[in-house]
Amino acid sequence: MTAARIVILALAVAGALIRPFRMPAFMAPIVCAVVAVSSGLVSLQRATDSLRPLMAPLGFLLAAIPLAVLLDRFGYFEQVAARFGSGRLLVPGLWLLGAGTVAVLNLDAAVVLLTPLYVRIARHQGRSARYLGFQPVLLALLASSFLPVSNLTNLIVVARYKLVPWQFLEHLALPGLAACSLGFLLYRLVGKDTAFQAFDEPRGPIVSESRRDTRVLATGSVLVVLVLAGFLAGPSRGVAEWEVALGADVVLCLLTRRLPWRTIPWRTALLAAGLGVLAAAATVDLHLGGLLSGDGTLAYLREAALSGAGANVVNNLPALLVSLPALSNGVGHASCSVWPVLWGVNSGPGLLVTGSLASLLWVDAMGRLGEPVGAGGFLKVGARVVLPSAIVGLALLVALAPAVGC
Repeated sequence: MTAARIVILALAVAGALIRPFRMPAFMAPIVCAVVAVSSGLVSLQRATDSLRPLMAPLGFLLAAIPLAVLLDRFGYFEQVAARFGSGRLLVPGLWLLGAGTVAVLNLDAAVVLLTPLYVRIARHQGRSARYLGFQPVLLALLASSFLPVSNLTNLIVVARYKLVPWQFLEHLALPGLAACSLGFLLYRLVGKDTAFQAFDEPRGPIVSESRRDTRVLATGSVLVVLVLAGFLAGPSRGVAEWEVALGADVVLCLLTRRLPWRTIPWRTALLAAGLGVLAAAATVDLHLGGLLSGDGTLAYLREAALSGAGANVVNNLPALLVSLPALSNGVGHASCSVWPVLWGVNSGPGLLVTGSLASLLWVDAMGRLGEPVGAGGFLKVGARVVLPSAIVGLALLVALAPAVGC
């Protein structure tokens, strides 16, 4: 039974990543989960229990992607990007826009929306589309630990252990800021590589000075501020993050007069649900408590390294789900180990493109935009930008641990 549970989880992950016969990514995990339940590898009760903590995070995912799409259709992102101009402030301005979008609206939404926008900006201004197009995926890794809503992994931990946004800011804000800052410096150095020199590309339209719309910018900014306030203060008042996002969706639907049914990521939700059931089965046999617990510098480094390595190998979602039982302090609350583990699964998967859903979405988007990036190209940039930045952020997390009560 032990080997069978681990094998079926591995098959589900492999099927989601390789997608044989061009099947949807969610198909293998769902089929494997059904087989596991029907064959008795996973009891129906355990499957139900494993899905319960995923409901609120997946609800947020289903509302957050349409929210980002509606903001884009409203013209907000292009209006914000237009304010950066075409000079030396463009690249750092877009980096700040990407970091803010990841932190506030979720990394997957940021990758889906900002990748085509950044490629369009690059082509309009004669810059390397591949260079600017890399920004969203780099920030999806480096800026996804600031708030619970920044990453599905964060929301899963919040649902499991009842954490609040202020705890994320207390433990992960400074490491995240350090990682994003160093990441930008390393990204600029990578930009000098000949692999990113500007190509002779067709140019597309972009918002110009004459098309600036202060009404769109002001309305969108007010809505974003209200959404952020709701994410921070809502949980303590009984308002879930998905409810805040859904409320903003309704407002934007009225403003744009569109219902973005096709943008609802139900396939991603099914993928997460299937992996959640299988990961819960695997945790019965994987005794990770000794490896993912303990305080002190060496323990934190071990926990972050193992979770980051696991995320690269099997994708960060199952890596976190398998780790969850080991992160309890014994009385139903999260131990201090939750922070290095979260840092590992969020910032760690920067070497293999299969390490996170956001990376897979980004590769697909770049291919459709005529800028294909293979596993080797992703590894090359990730090793030079994400890995050093994640290590620096981890060092700061460890150094700050005594000051925040860990």
